[in-house]
Amino acid sequence: MKKDIQIGYEHFTSIGELNETEKLLFEKAKQARENGYAPYSNFLVGCSVLLENGEIYTGNNQENAAYPSGLCAERTALFWIGANFPNEIISKIFIIGGPREFSENTPPIPPCGSCRQSLMEYETKQNKNIDVYFSNLNEEVFKVNSIKDLLPFYFDSTFL
Repeated sequence: MKKDIQIGYEHFTSIGELNETEKLLFEKAKQARENGYAPYSNFLVGCSVLLENGEIYTGNNQENAAYPSGLCAERTALFWIGANFPNEIISKIFIIGGPREFSENTPPIPPCGSCRQSLMEYETKQNKNIDVYFSNLNEEVFKVNSIKDLLPFYFDSTFL
C-alpha cells in the first residue's frame, strides 16, 4: 500500500505574525547568531530554546579547524540544557541561520540531519513534542509542531 507523508507546518512571512514569546525567541536566536564562531564556513547559526518553566537559553555554531570537531547551534544549546537541567521540558526551539553576509535571497534554514536526530532524542526522552521554528534575517519563519514533521522516518530507542 502506498502512503503519502504529510508534513504539517505553518509559514509566517513576518515575525509580526508571531506572538510575544515567539518574537522574543526570534530576537534571542538572532543575537546568539551574531556570537557564532564560523571562521571557515562564514555560515552563522543561532538558536534560542524555551523551557517549560519559562527560562530561555541560547546556542550558536562553533567551528573547529579539525573538522568535524565543531558543533551546530542547536546541539550546543540542547546538550548544555541536557547537562545542566536534565529534567526540564523543552517547549520550543527557534533557529536562525545563514551566511555571515546575509542576502535577501537566503531562505529560512532548517536544522541539519544531526540536529534533527538530536532534537528527536530530546522529544522522545521528555515524551512531549518540541515546537521547531526556523527563520532567516528577513523574518520569514516556518514552524513545525514536532521534529517528527522534519524527520518522519526517525530512529529512536525502540529500534534497539
